[in-house]
Amino acid sequence: MNADYDVVIIGGGMVGTTLACALGDSDLKVAVVEARPTEMKWDADSVGMRCSAITAASQQIFTSLGAWDAMAAMRVSPFREMQVWDAEGNGAVHFDSADIAQDKLGHIVENRVIQAALTKRIDDFDNIELLCPEMLEDQDTRGEQAQLQLKERGTITARLVVGADGANSRVRQHAGIETNGWPYNQSAIVAMVRTELPHQETAWQRFMPTGPLAFLPLNNGCCSIVWSTSPEHADELLAMDDEAFMTAVSHASEQRLGNVIEVGPRGAFPLKRQHAETYIDNHIALIGDAAHAIHPLAGQGVNLGLLDAAALAEVLLAAHAKNKNIGATHVLRRYERWRKGDNLIMMTAMDGFKKLFGSDNLALKWLRNEGLAIADKLPPLKNQIMLHAMGYKGDLPALARYAAA
Repeated sequence: MNADYDVVIIGGGMVGTTLACALGDSDLKVAVVEARPTEMKWDADSVGMRCSAITAASQQIFTSLGAWDAMAAMRVSPFREMQVWDAEGNGAVHFDSADIAQDKLGHIVENRVIQAALTKRIDDFDNIELLCPEMLEDQDTRGEQAQLQLKERGTITARLVVGADGANSRVRQHAGIETNGWPYNQSAIVAMVRTELPHQETAWQRFMPTGPLAFLPLNNGCCSIVWSTSPEHADELLAMDDEAFMTAVSHASEQRLGNVIEVGPRGAFPLKRQHAETYIDNHIALIGDAAHAIHPLAGQGVNLGLLDAAALAEVLLAAHAKNKNIGATHVLRRYERWRKGDNLIMMTAMDGFKKLFGSDNLALKWLRNEGLAIADKLPPLKNQIMLHAMGYKGDLPALARYAAA
């Protein structure tokens, strides 16, 4: 049966548009359904509230898709070192990209920069159609092809529906795919700040019992902060005037970069662990936050989603080249096997770090401080941690591969 589209991607965020671009220049007919138009222009002096720490593997995906140069032309900010320390002890560890013969550990990139570059890249592909503003209202995937009810266009059909529509995914909910997980009882405060001292192209992270505070360096001299704390404390921080908030951030960071002297708009979002019981169903695949939500303490969330997109594209293009049904569960199973285990390992590791650094148990306090101190004195261990965090290890999709370090 002929469908209107081969692949319909619900959600035109960073992960959904990455998948679309990865399917560009193929003979698959692709649609991207997105409710909100992408912000394409902004004041050159402004900084977006939400930023992501982009790994070398993710940068390679964007480069492979022809989108990285456009991001770099807007703003990408390399960071070369990372300083991590415990608020309740003297444990600390310092990571330096020079130790693994690299010039950087990764980049801090505004989400709007990533989004704008990928959305613009979509325009270059004749086989991709962006339906925006548009929303999914209902879906039926029981037949030989999926039937989607859109708010404006009405009914369309597809061989495969991809849920790239976030942690509250309608695709996942309509499919009846259950999730497991729990709320972290934390909210993340995000904002742009300027400090008295230069950030030295270094990411700074202090672990406190209520959650970590991270300073992510931007190339305009500012830092994007992510402060994970209790919902009650987050509400207090949001309610503060700028002077009180800057004082609170300065105190929480132990003034490693001096006092905070400027702050932009603030936002907050709740944190939770959530993992779909399956990433696939008949005519359905889930990627990014629709499949997994993770604690942001290591900044890996969007990077996992980008690897999902690259892996799914590779599976779909390989199956299509062999005239296989790209919406069949036996085809999609390869994608699930490829990504679900790796995502679960990362989620479990982040849970472990959160519990370890959020505990008041004296034995655990001693253990984490000793662990940081020992790690700092073991270059081979530190180097392996950096290589994993950068994406130099593991079973990478072709789009993410490069000459290994």
